[in-house]
Amino acid sequence: MIKYQSTRDSGEVKSAAGAIIQGIAEGKGLFVPCEIPKLPFDVEDMKGKSYKEIAKAVIGAFFDDYSGEEIKSCVDGAYTDKFESEDVVPVVKVGKANILELYHGRTAAFKDMALSILPYLLTTAIKKENEDKKICILTATSGDTGKAALEGFSDVPGTEIIVFFPNDGVSAVQKRQMISQKGDNVHVFAIKGNFDDAQTGVKKIFEDVEIARKMAEAGCKLSSANSINIGRLVPQIVYYVYGYIKMIENGAIKNGDAINIEVPTGNFGNILAAYYACQMGIPVNKFICASNKNKVLTDFIRTGTYDRNREFHMTNSPSMDILISSNLERLLYHLSGGDTRKISEYMKELDAKGKYTVGDEIAKGLEKFYGGYCDEEETKRVIRDVWNKNGYLIDTHTAVACKVYEDYLKETGDETPVLIASTASAYKFAGSVLAAIGESYADEFDAVETLEKITKVKTPGCLAGLKEAKTLHDKVINIDEMPEVVLKAVTK
Repeated sequence: MIKYQSTRDSGEVKSAAGAIIQGIAEGKGLFVPCEIPKLPFDVEDMKGKSYKEIAKAVIGAFFDDYSGEEIKSCVDGAYTDKFESEDVVPVVKVGKANILELYHGRTAAFKDMALSILPYLLTTAIKKENEDKKICILTATSGDTGKAALEGFSDVPGTEIIVFFPNDGVSAVQKRQMISQKGDNVHVFAIKGNFDDAQTGVKKIFEDVEIARKMAEAGCKLSSANSINIGRLVPQIVYYVYGYIKMIENGAIKNGDAINIEVPTGNFGNILAAYYACQMGIPVNKFICASNKNKVLTDFIRTGTYDRNREFHMTNSPSMDILISSNLERLLYHLSGGDTRKISEYMKELDAKGKYTVGDEIAKGLEKFYGGYCDEEETKRVIRDVWNKNGYLIDTHTAVACKVYEDYLKETGDETPVLIASTASAYKFAGSVLAAIGESYADEFDAVETLEKITKVKTPGCLAGLKEAKTLHDKVINIDEMPEVVLKAVTK
């Protein structure tokens, strides 16, 4: 059975179910698999298989303490007709790139892929582990995780869901999606700060012994829906395996050919899932990590120094407006050969000085990665070019990836077939997309309607009528109020 341990070696080892319930390891570490399983099938045999069939095999390989029937129940419950595409995740050829469309779920963003199944994995884990406490899901979001988590956990028995988002750091559509969320167990708060402030605040709450004591007295236990939770991360591996198989089916590659995988990312979880897919057996030549103007990951991959001591930029790709990339810790653990002492030292340096520099062993492993970034003007230009040349509509985050891929081709000349993760519908950032193709609009919600009229690309059903959605959560709080509102929400 595959066990899960902390990146910082707190001494605890958990089953998959135990790690999913706990969310974050003791001592601030993240749970990682003690071993990464190999693909439980021959890729050739999976051609023509559905997304659900591949998901059952991949997730079951990591979470082997779940029975086959339990995994089947979780997958079948998650990937239903709430996804607007029959394929769940279409792979579309656009120019030289193969676009992995991850935005056909309930909230029109890639977070649906994992957060549709996490509630099923968690509730199953609670039964398996005989957990008698109510689970409080505590989440910080830069825009997409929040709504997907709220949608997934709304009215799930035995849970409360609390989401914090930066009040001025998400799009109008993302904000309306969150503040209009229904559910008796749902709590949404805007904070006066940026995503890093929200994420840091959430981590401090997890580390606070007094809060844990008070919650235990109230019969509650904290967990997370962020990708710090291994139950969120593992389902993301599936779509890279699926994407590779689809590229074979589409004739883009032959079985055994290596591909490049490119991911626009801020918190590093989505590209880490691609790394895990490679470790399972998907042949990957290069991982291309695309950043916006907050290019802390680009600089790290190129120099080996992670330095968050820099200006924070609010951009037109807000889900990547991040300077503290939590999931990078997991990659460091694997590239260091599981050296938990070294990882602990790096994270202490990050807390104390805001930066750290990795040693030669990790630097060698980073050669498998390419880092690049794209500013706001280039983001607009790429959206316009892709639409004009291909009649294909992309959001701002996918545009960042497309621009970095252009740079990668110029710099390396590497024509290895590429799979690009398209992380959100263009309609989630309709104003920015509309402006990029040279059209005006009154507000973000008018932009949604105008974008559909001009492009004839259908608005995702989950965004239709959002303008009229009633505000149910209107509290804006200071960062230091986060612990207080958490306790009030779960002890009400």
